[in-house]
Order: sequence, then structure tokens, then C-alpha cells
Amino acid sequence: MPAVKMSWRPTYRSSKFRNVYGKASSREECYEGVPITRNVHDNHFCAINPKFLAVVTESSGGGSFLVIPIYKTGRVDPHHPKVCGHQGSVLDIKWNPFRDNIIASCSEDCTVRIWEIPDGGLRRNMTEALLVFAGHSRKVGLIEWHPTCSGILFSAGYDGKILLWNLEEGKVVRMFDSHSDVILCMSFNTDGSLLATSCKDKKLRIMDARSGRVLQEADCKRHRVGRVVFLGNMKRVLTTGVSQWNTRQVALWDQEDLSVPISEEEIDGLSGLLFPFYDADTHMLYLAGKANGNIRYYEVSPEKPYLQYLMEFSSPAPQKGLGVMPKRGMDVGECEVFRFYKLVTMKGLVEPISMIVPRRAEKFQDDIYPMTAGTEPALTAEEWLSGINRGPILISLKENYKRPNPAGPKYAKRERRVLAMKGLDLLENVSPKTDNEFLRMFYRQQDELKRLQKELSDKDERIRQLELELHNLKNVVH
Repeated sequence: MPAVKMSWRPTYRSSKFRNVYGKASSREECYEGVPITRNVHDNHFCAINPKFLAVVTESSGGGSFLVIPIYKTGRVDPHHPKVCGHQGSVLDIKWNPFRDNIIASCSEDCTVRIWEIPDGGLRRNMTEALLVFAGHSRKVGLIEWHPTCSGILFSAGYDGKILLWNLEEGKVVRMFDSHSDVILCMSFNTDGSLLATSCKDKKLRIMDARSGRVLQEADCKRHRVGRVVFLGNMKRVLTTGVSQWNTRQVALWDQEDLSVPISEEEIDGLSGLLFPFYDADTHMLYLAGKANGNIRYYEVSPEKPYLQYLMEFSSPAPQKGLGVMPKRGMDVGECEVFRFYKLVTMKGLVEPISMIVPRRAEKFQDDIYPMTAGTEPALTAEEWLSGINRGPILISLKENYKRPNPAGPKYAKRERRVLAMKGLDLLENVSPKTDNEFLRMFYRQQDELKRLQKELSDKDERIRQLELELHNLKNVVH
């Protein structure tokens, strides 16, 4: 099948996502002062779920990452506790999709570690992991949790091997050695029976996720593949990479026939890696460029033109990496369908960016929020390893719906209230997080106290003057 061009030009057609727009969060909703890692490894260096934000940090003498409760926005304490058990730089972190307190990490020290974060976050540095897996001979660059099975984790190392770990037994149960070079990306299909990989040897592979047997393989010389992602249940795979003319490019493939791409499209001439994110609930694809601030988004269809360009979110600040909030963490009342967490290294900033459908949400919008994957696993590790496949257990987001406030957004944790007394403007329920913030609040209160004391003194003086005038009037009368 000859490759065809995908048109990026917008056309007028019926689509409920045609006017989706990106909205950067206000300063009160960002995370500031985060010492984001400067490692050049091509990864996102952050992971998000409805309870926690995790970010790989710059450190010396080993690798570490921060875990911050998702509601604790604002400036991060420079001495905030870290997860710091690795002996080398941390290269990837991923939250367990079924247990919000469990996170996996991999590192240049050739190990994979599993950590349990207490509710409310860390109170002190964490150095002891629940599990430590050592099976790679070189540094480990990628980890992926199985999408429907509890207790199964995949890791890919610079030794060209993929290891399948059974957390319930605490050991490796499979090793795949079909790659001849460094593995760049891994992606599962919906039920986790297939695994797609891109590799530095310029080959795209689709493998049986249990046995590691290569089912399809493409030699990508014209389209050097960087990242790969399954497109839900469409039996399609999308890759991003670089064309023979050194332009950034996307390609669409039939997962059952990788002999030639179904379609290809050149994006632009920039040099940064293109990260693809696919939302199977809305059939929307997001392409985010590393080292620039653009996020393009498309609507995917099984028929031509396959990718329909919608719009682009632009920002002057370049992104180091992007984390994605699971669907169960969306603000349903505001018609939010996707949320990125953008790492801005130069500013030490983590900035949430919401993708919103512009409509009035007087009730739950079930047409843009279909049933989505929940937190209950469909299989145990033993069942999956025995050969059983099941799709994810789906939940409704209707219970998350809250009617939006017509007066505007409210920030529950940092709500500003102006009290009746002039000049007194305090933040309710916000305690100082650092010594500097404590001192600023102390001096502010001292200044306010002095002002009130002066005002009271002036009023006392005025009362004495009035009393004297009243006394003089009485003497005149008598």
C-alpha cells in the first residue's frame, strides 16, 4: 500500500473537539522552585496521578526525585524530602495505574526500584525501596506498567534487553533479546497483549508481550523512528521521528502489516524530539516538541485523512518533558479532556496545561466523557502469564462532576479573602512553607499591627478633643 500524505490543514466539519483549546494554569496552580534534572536522556522525567506529582531532580552523588501532593501548589521548599535510594541518575519514573501510592523508577545504576509513598507525601528522605530489581548489565532507560494486569512491570536497558518483572513473586519471569541496540520507546495496546518498540537500530517492532516473539518488524530507513504509540482499538500504530530530509515527521502504520506506512506527514524543520500522546476516549492525538513550547493536536479517524489537524497550543517557554494526568483526575465540570504537566527547566517550574472543550457544563457531558479505565486491575499477574487477555475495567466519570461556579474558578487551597479592615489581605489556610515565607509573613503582620496601633492612637486623640469641646459647650450653657 503506497504511503499517502495526511493533511494538517483544518477543514470545516462536524466534530465536538474542533474548538478544543489549551489553557495554561495561573501562578497559584503551578509548582515553583523545583530543581528539575538537566539530564539529556530523552524522557519525560515526571509522572502524575490524582494524588501525587513526581519529578526527577538534579542531584549529586546518586539519583533522586521529588514527590509532591498534587494539591500543594506554589513554591516548593528547597529542603523538601526526596526519594533518593538510587546510586546513579534516575532516568524514568512511572506510577502504578492501580495503586496511587506505588511508583517505579529506573536508573543509571542498572536497577529498577519500587517505592511506596505514604498518604500526604514524604516527611523525610526515603532511601529504602519496597523492591529492588537488578537484571540489566547496563543502565535502565525505560519502564512501563502493564495496562490491565496488577503486578507486572517491563524495563528496557541500554543492553538491548527487555525484562518482564513479576512484582507478586519479586523476580524476573521473561527476558526479550530481539533488539540489537538501545530501545527508545515501549507502548502497549489496550489489553496489554502486544508491545510496540522503537530502537536505535532504526527498526519498529510489534511483539507478543508475554513471549517476546516479534510478530511484525519494519526497517525504518526513510523514517527514523523515535517514539511509538498504539492508537487504542483501531489496530493502528503511530510513530514520530525524522525524515530523510531531517524534518520532524509522523507516520501511521497497520499493526498487522508494517511493510509500508499507511500515511506520512512532515511536521516542521525543528530538531527536538516529538512526543506523541494519544487519548483513546476522545480519539485525540497530541504532539509535543521537546525544547520548544508547542503542542499540536489532531483528531484520529480510521479512514482518510486519518489525522485531522485541530489547533496548536503555543508557549514561549520550552518544555523539558511532559507528564499526563489520568482521566479520573480531570476537572469534569470545566469540560477538561486532557491535562499536561510541563517541565520548564530554566524557571524550575511545573506548569499544568488543560485542554478544554468550550461549552457550558450545566450537567455531566457524557458525549465527551465515555467510560474510561479505572483503578481496578482486570487480571492478576498469574492469570495474565497463563495466557488470559482482558481489556481494562471501565468506570464512569459522572461522580466526579461538580457544577462550575458561575462567578469564576475557585482555588480551594489558596483562596484569597479581603477582610473588612483596610489593608489587611491574608491567605486563608496557607501556612508558610519556607523560612523566607515565614519571615515575610511575620514582617507583614508587624507592619499591619503598627498601622492599626497608630490608627487607634489617632482615634483616641480625636475622642479626647471631642470630649474637651463637649465640656466647653456645657460650661457656656451654664
